[in-house]
Amino acid sequence: MKNPLLLALFLVGTIALPDRRTQELTNDDLTGASQAILSFLDQRLAVVYPVIQRFKSLITLDPYNVTKTWIGSDICSYRGFHCDNPPDNTTAVTVASIDFNGFQLSAPSIEGFIDQFPDLALFHVNSNNFGGTVPSKIVNLRYLYELDISNNRFTGQFPTAVVGMSGLTFLDIRFNSFSGSIPPQILGQNLEVLFINDNGFTASLPEIPGDGTSTTHILFLTFANNKFNGPLPRSILRSMSTLTEVLFLNNDFTGCIPHEIGFLTGASVIDIGGNKLTGPLPLSLMCLEKVEQLNFAGNLLFGAVPEAVCMLLRDNLVNLSLSNNYFTHVGPWCRGLLDRGVLDVSNNCIPFFPGQRSMQECAEFFVKPKKYYCPHMWFHNFFSCRYSHVSSSSASAFMPMVAPSP
Repeated sequence: MKNPLLLALFLVGTIALPDRRTQELTNDDLTGASQAILSFLDQRLAVVYPVIQRFKSLITLDPYNVTKTWIGSDICSYRGFHCDNPPDNTTAVTVASIDFNGFQLSAPSIEGFIDQFPDLALFHVNSNNFGGTVPSKIVNLRYLYELDISNNRFTGQFPTAVVGMSGLTFLDIRFNSFSGSIPPQILGQNLEVLFINDNGFTASLPEIPGDGTSTTHILFLTFANNKFNGPLPRSILRSMSTLTEVLFLNNDFTGCIPHEIGFLTGASVIDIGGNKLTGPLPLSLMCLEKVEQLNFAGNLLFGAVPEAVCMLLRDNLVNLSLSNNYFTHVGPWCRGLLDRGVLDVSNNCIPFFPGQRSMQECAEFFVKPKKYYCPHMWFHNFFSCRYSHVSSSSASAFMPMVAPSP
């Protein structure tokens, strides 16, 4: 074209024509005299682009230069961002998961970030330095089923926004600075994993709402290393037969171990060490047919170590730790576990056993007021199982008396 004006109009029109397969957004963050036009594969990506750029501007530490990849329109190639087709439109492209695990990024808050990805299914930010509270608007993330914000600097109360999120199956908030109590509804939610250990939670654990007959599907449950107090909730033990691992260790739980612990028939690991529980071990422990690790060390338990428990669990048990209590007797079946290195009864009050407390220390404990005694001692002889996991020869060798049902 010889006419300069027509040539200029043609070039401007060519640049301005959008590709029907892409979406466009002006990149205000680019330096220089001119602004670039960014083309996105999908409008859903164009919407979250400014969200990412705003969050990038808040990051104060990025030791692995992760955010240097957060430039341009190809969001799906940004480190930590993963794209997929959303459930409501299999031809669309969206950010489906965010995985910053181990990036060690520092930012004062994730407010206005996580809650602005409407199609987000997974959010994993383990081992960073994110602070503030968990945004309440995450309740609007209809596809979110995994939330891992562990090992950060989050504060405040338990993030109640997750309560009622029916699709959520994995919740990990451990190693933060959350405090206060936890809502009872979270224990009855359809979670498979609930990790809330290593925070500053206080008060007693709530009972699960309902009539006590409902069951949950939680497989892994950790309350460890908090400041929970009061008794172990019977409803949690009664309704969680699917649990594989449950950790109550290093809190301030008091009272006696409920016989409902025998309902944890699917558990391989039960750890209640480092509390202030007292009384004898309940016979219902013999119902734990899959248990491999049992830890009751560091409590105020006393009495004889139940022979029935040692006998009926001996095939699966790898570790039974009863150290740092006040037990007074070990029978032949339990001595067999001692010989195998399975049972640890060090620092108790068992006569003529090595590594026990002094006579004076034991005497001082047993002359204390009856606050260490259980109000309904016969409950410790109650159990609901019928030895389905025990061979007929083993069952005939020892069959303890069964107390009547309360």
